[in-house]
Amino acid sequence: MYKDIRLHGLMGEQTEYFAMVAGNDAYQRYFFNIVQEEDQLRIFSPGNEMILSPGGISYQGNGGNFCEYMFGVDQPTSDLAKPEIINRLVMYGVHSDEDGTVRFSDRTSGSETYDTIFFEGNAVCNYFFFVHSNLLSRKLKNQQEELVKRIGKSIKRSEAVGDERDDILISELYPLLKDESSQLFVIKLINRHHREYRDLFRSFYFKNKKISDEDFSRLVAVATKHKIDRYQQERIRIDAMYRSPANKRIVDEYRNILLTCNAKNEISNLDNARLTRLKTLSVRNKIPGALFYTLDEMLKKGRNLEDDHEPDYIAATREILEGIFFREINIESRIDRNDMLKLIQGKKKAMDNRDHAYDQLMLDASKECDEKIRDGADSSLLDGFSYVITYLDRFDTVSNLISQLAFMETVRINEEMLRGLLEHKAAFDNLHENCFQELFIRELFTNAYLGNFGRRKVKTLMDGLAAIEAGKSSIEGLHRQLTDIDQEERIAIILLEHVRDRIRNFYSKFTTKADQEALRREIVEELKTKKRISTDIPDHLFNETIFTIKKEAIYLHSLLPQIIAERNVGLREDFLANSGLDRFYVEELEREYYEKNGLDITELYQIRKGLS
Repeated sequence: MYKDIRLHGLMGEQTEYFAMVAGNDAYQRYFFNIVQEEDQLRIFSPGNEMILSPGGISYQGNGGNFCEYMFGVDQPTSDLAKPEIINRLVMYGVHSDEDGTVRFSDRTSGSETYDTIFFEGNAVCNYFFFVHSNLLSRKLKNQQEELVKRIGKSIKRSEAVGDERDDILISELYPLLKDESSQLFVIKLINRHHREYRDLFRSFYFKNKKISDEDFSRLVAVATKHKIDRYQQERIRIDAMYRSPANKRIVDEYRNILLTCNAKNEISNLDNARLTRLKTLSVRNKIPGALFYTLDEMLKKGRNLEDDHEPDYIAATREILEGIFFREINIESRIDRNDMLKLIQGKKKAMDNRDHAYDQLMLDASKECDEKIRDGADSSLLDGFSYVITYLDRFDTVSNLISQLAFMETVRINEEMLRGLLEHKAAFDNLHENCFQELFIRELFTNAYLGNFGRRKVKTLMDGLAAIEAGKSSIEGLHRQLTDIDQEERIAIILLEHVRDRIRNFYSKFTTKADQEALRREIVEELKTKKRISTDIPDHLFNETIFTIKKEAIYLHSLLPQIIAERNVGLREDFLANSGLDRFYVEELEREYYEKNGLDITELYQIRKGLS
């Protein structure tokens, strides 16, 4: 039976290591020595060596490194297409030809800094390994190929890597060597600063799927204290957000559709309808758009583009960023209002086109700024870029808040948020007259999914902000108006649920005034007993609820069967345009109808998109 020995320590304040050796005679062999005058740890076996020093590592012999894939980092399509592959494996001395053929080499020695390890691999935890076995070939390149065949598949699929369950990892790998006299050496490196930032972000985000200003300040403090660059912060946050179970389900489905498109080398109208729907759901479920960036890049690669012409908004963005930040950093060149407006309009166009080349430009600019400052450039280089980031953050904040107000039910906005919106509106309108309206509101009112309450809330918000700017109203007054609409929406949701249930179970007929009045009394009594409401139900809400249920019945029992049988898209759109029912609500009724009757849901997607 094999045994394992573990050695634990620190290299400086940032890098923590665990060195482990497993084998049947592990206790009878020396496997490390410490060079105190050089502050080095040497881990070795015949033919293999790894040296840990304060600045990085060096190695020779067989083996390689592996880590859990972080969401959003470069990942081979072959790995991304297989959900079971969750880990990155890099073998020493291995490279791929242009045709994808893997070549092994005897040149396996090398060295890496810790910064490179945590930049190219996982930001928090990375593993290195090598093997001593008399059953392996003499040549290193043959050893590498044999190790890939024996343990490569298990390494790339092991959940123990991401969970950092070293005991399970070793128990999975060692038996695969099939050599009772072998030794398996595993060295785990942890970036303690990145781990602290990740764990703190997780604790905040997993609590309520958002980061408050106070929480964000604490994250900034940790990043500043440990000098964590912006790129590492971003990839840590994106990876943590992806691992929220609710996020993961929607994002994984989005990925699966894109993989299908990539395999076909095209995207159909039906595929696009599903992708768009998932994007809409992501807004309603507070899923950050950043989780879709890498996946959308796959879609871009899978599309047949007519030419490589770069869109005007990307070209303008690249020109401003490269000209000011990277090509002319020694020349005083400030971004003016016109430049800033072009950048914001470019971001909006990129979002509308689901083209994340814009975000990649920003990310590249951020990385290069950090690298230049780290290499000794004047820190004032960051000032111009910070101005851009501040405005783009304003854009994201307003866009998310307006979307939530418009599309999410019972969203509460407090006075602090309204003050922030007023400040953001002034900032955008300072760039261009009515800029706020053009960026966030104009196209929103043409969105088919904008419901009645969402429309009322957005209109009330805009009218209220204008009244405040004119000195005719106050933040408190606007807050009361939005709260009243929110309360009415909550009652409407509760009322629709209970009235529908009551009618289905007790009232087969509810057309007469007497029946409706009796129904109303029972509903009010029930909701007050359950403490769902505290006051009487307004007449117009109850009447609208009854009217909604009548229209729902007409649609489900008369129109929808006809629409399905005839694939009559025009009849469906006519009902949506004239019924006054929200599109989200009608689509949910359709989904339930298809599930209840065992129909093929893909036909529903085709009807919605007007496909024959």
